Amino acid sequence: MTSRLSHRSSRQAAIALLRYVACGALLIGAAHVSSAQCLQDAQLKGINIAGAEFNSGRIPGVMNKDYVYPSQKEIDHAREIGSNIIRVPFRWERIQPTLQGELDAAQLNALRTTVQRANDKGMCVILDVHNYATYRNQPIGSAEVPEAAFIDLWKRLAVAFPQPDKTIFGLMNEPAKISIAQWAPIAQRTVNELRAAGAQNIILAAGGRWSGAHEWTKDQGGTSNGKAFANFSDPLGRTWLEVHQYADEGFAGTKTDCVQPDRLQRIFANVTAWAAENRQKLFLGEFGTPSSEACLSALDAMVAGTADKNVWRGWTYWAGGPWWGNYPMSIHPRNGTEAPQTDVLKKHF
Repeated sequence: MTSRLSHRSSRQAAIALLRYVACGALLIGAAHVSSAQCLQDAQLKGINIAGAEFNSGRIPGVMNKDYVYPSQKEIDHAREIGSNIIRVPFRWERIQPTLQGELDAAQLNALRTTVQRANDKGMCVILDVHNYATYRNQPIGSAEVPEAAFIDLWKRLAVAFPQPDKTIFGLMNEPAKISIAQWAPIAQRTVNELRAAGAQNIILAAGGRWSGAHEWTKDQGGTSNGKAFANFSDPLGRTWLEVHQYADEGFAGTKTDCVQPDRLQRIFANVTAWAAENRQKLFLGEFGTPSSEACLSALDAMVAGTADKNVWRGWTYWAGGPWWGNYPMSIHPRNGTEAPQTDVLKKHF
């Protein structure tokens, strides 16, 4: 009897220990997931998963034929290489077919599914309206696309995605179709309206034109991003200025050559100093290079340029996604092999 009781007690103790270990593992896993949220203190680092913005000449187009939202596989890959954030570009005309009208149910469902899949992996998601400050080729602020329509879009998206630890609002990708002088006050008023409506999400306000760090303080049509955004404000202190940077000569991201790393180091040092002086936070929303040795050195220099955590809140590489083909900056794995650029990013994750 004593022997059987002893055996039973030992078995119960063993089961209790296994449950304790399993529970601990679940808690550790939960802590790992919860540590990668939009409001965390650590920098947010990841990739763009492009596709939902493709074929802008085919509006609305056919989902999975003309454009594609990130799949579970691409989201898993982003997490596996070290991402704690993804940026998801999509078209305004698809998510809201009529200005100031209801959001499209199918598009909203695809975007919500993407956000949920990424959140389940512990990743924050940037919702990036990828329209260059236009709607159906008409600029924001025109009679065809009044500023109120742009604000209406974001108020509706804020209702659809209300959790600030899950999503970040990327107001507008590269608003190059209007001037810096036009864009900066529109961005400021949009932030003000979102806060007045109760939105608490982090907001990314892109610099005007192509948002280039290399020309941040250069006058363009009478002003510069440096001047226009020096006093940009947010009642919650949760708006970051989004900059982009490419490494080819001319910095357009359209060529396969890359400048020397020291040129990029100076660019990042200058924009970092500007942000520190003006008490602004920066986020590197797009940057990328081809995979040559010279370009990988340039890539490393750009990521290293965001090391000042007092200024830089993180970065998302351009770009992942399955439809790039031979695009030289793509980091979508080919035949099961990681792109060389991924090794550089992994050093900094």
